[in-house]
Amino acid sequence: MRGIQRTNAKGLALFRTVYPGWYQGRTVHIHVKVHLGGNVVHTGQLYFPDSVTDAVYRNKPYSSRPNRDVRNATDSIFRNGGSKSLMSVKKNSSGVYVATIMMGVHRS
Repeated sequence: MRGIQRTNAKGLALFRTVYPGWYQGRTVHIHVKVHLGGNVVHTGQLYFPDSVTDAVYRNKPYSSRPNRDVRNATDSIFRNGGSKSLMSVKKNSSGVYVATIMMGVHRS
């Protein structure tokens, strides 16, 4: 589920994805790279509040898996500044989770 999203004239990028899975030893996250003028200016990861992940993983098909072994606070990458990459998540009227985050890029 990799891809590229271009921003609009206001610098806004929108994309849809399925809720990320997790793998042993890491908390739930999405990888992100920011390109500017053909150069990668940021490589990082975006995180979800544990309360949201807990709610999602109580439902099928996730509920059939064993409990995740790492939460945000104990994730080795999250502990090193990941709280700055924690997305704001809300459930809309259709029951769809919508996550947002504002990322700034220095152009210099």
